[in-house]
Amino acid sequence: MIGGTTSDAGKSMIVAGLCRLLAREGVRVAPFKAQNMSNNSVATLDGGEIGRAQAAQARAAGLEPSTRYNPVLLKPGSDRHSHVVVRGETVGTVGAADYASWRERLRGVVVEDLASLRAEFDVVIVEGAGSIAEINLRASDIANLGLASAASLPVVVVSDIDRGGSLAHLFGTTAILDPDDQRRVRGFLVNKFRGDPALLAPGLDRVTELTGRPTLGVIPYEPRLWLDAEDSLSAPIGMRLGPSSSGPGDSSADLRVAAIRLPRVSNTTDVEALAVEAGVEVTWVADSATVRTADLVVLPGTRATVDDLRWLRERGIDRALRDRVAAGGPLLAVCGGFQMLATTIVDDVESGSGVVAGLGILDQTIRFAPEKTVRRSAGRVWGEAAGGYEIHHGVVAETAEPPWLIVDGGGGEGVERGALWGTHWHGLLENDGVRRELLTRVAAARGRDFRHGGASFAAVRAEQFDVIADLLDAHLDRAAFTAVIEGRDEDPPVITHALGAEPSA
Repeated sequence: MIGGTTSDAGKSMIVAGLCRLLAREGVRVAPFKAQNMSNNSVATLDGGEIGRAQAAQARAAGLEPSTRYNPVLLKPGSDRHSHVVVRGETVGTVGAADYASWRERLRGVVVEDLASLRAEFDVVIVEGAGSIAEINLRASDIANLGLASAASLPVVVVSDIDRGGSLAHLFGTTAILDPDDQRRVRGFLVNKFRGDPALLAPGLDRVTELTGRPTLGVIPYEPRLWLDAEDSLSAPIGMRLGPSSSGPGDSSADLRVAAIRLPRVSNTTDVEALAVEAGVEVTWVADSATVRTADLVVLPGTRATVDDLRWLRERGIDRALRDRVAAGGPLLAVCGGFQMLATTIVDDVESGSGVVAGLGILDQTIRFAPEKTVRRSAGRVWGEAAGGYEIHHGVVAETAEPPWLIVDGGGGEGVERGALWGTHWHGLLENDGVRRELLTRVAAARGRDFRHGGASFAAVRAEQFDVIADLLDAHLDRAAFTAVIEGRDEDPPVITHALGAEPSA
């Protein structure tokens, strides 16, 4: 198990890199995350949905994404309630206070699925969830040390040193655990390090003295790693997507894309494909001024369509969107964002709000169905063969708008009206031809030129897997890490002391 000291410590990327590294060496390896809390999900071939990170990890291992790799997915619709997806299917809604009542059923599911993978593969790399030191949740835990205990897993703890406090995190995360859980922690990984490793070495030596556990690797910060973000922490307002960039303002950009950062934004990775193109600047925004001036605005998916529509109105972004469309400004709306453009939304399922006025930009009605649509999709867009996937309750019940996509097997999907495009399909812009044609049309509408550099989204993703695999190959103590996997490392001590005393055997 790769556990973390915090959320967004880099666990997902480390697991993807380990899967890639081992797969390249001929090891049969699979990823696993027992319980994921994320609105970034992917439809699998077996008809379910899993967290985006586990889909990426599967691809890194050369596997097709499957519900086996993420048996429990929690999709938060508010701060207190989440939809529960078990083995790919939605089974109900759970509140933070009553989730413990689900634990025994779900514990059996995740232990069973992990056992099946361990029987089939040489190595299974398990990703923990958030911090492993959330001792207030330990009794009901099925994703971190609860799973490690039930399945007898060794744990390697990752800390993001770029945030600061990493040495204290490693010590404190281990020391706060009870003795049995402490014994599961076999070593540490320091992630996103910038600078001279010699300056860090004394601190790591002291952590080893205090904990009795080695640091198995110091992984350098690598700005090329940015695709397939899972955590909402990876999409803050003002962040510019793409390699080596953390904020807006690239004077060389040919096209500027503003992606609206909704409070319950889902499938943030839809807009990442735009950022693989040279000369395209993609930034998360939450203000009406940028929505009015950007070359392309993306209204992405959301786990709470009606609630996030209310948020748009509170900030005047609804008016900016209507003004933009009236002036012919390019707009792309995906899934929940597409639903918001309707004249009327009827939602007795997700929000329970009943009939709600949409933005009125599209002449159509959206009705939320009790059954969720989860499927892979294929068709043609502007003559280009394209694929994507759908995960939504809201469906188009009535429309007077022209379709955008031609679905294989017949029928249309989405809307294309001038420089306005809307669809329920996620992943559409990962199709290189569709993405380039969209940007070409955006540029024409804005009186600009767009000359693509031949970027391949699939190639960029594969390169990222290889980049992190190469980093791990160069900076991970492979012998010590293999010993942990095979159970040949020495049993670590239990920390029972005040800081500065020696750990006990």
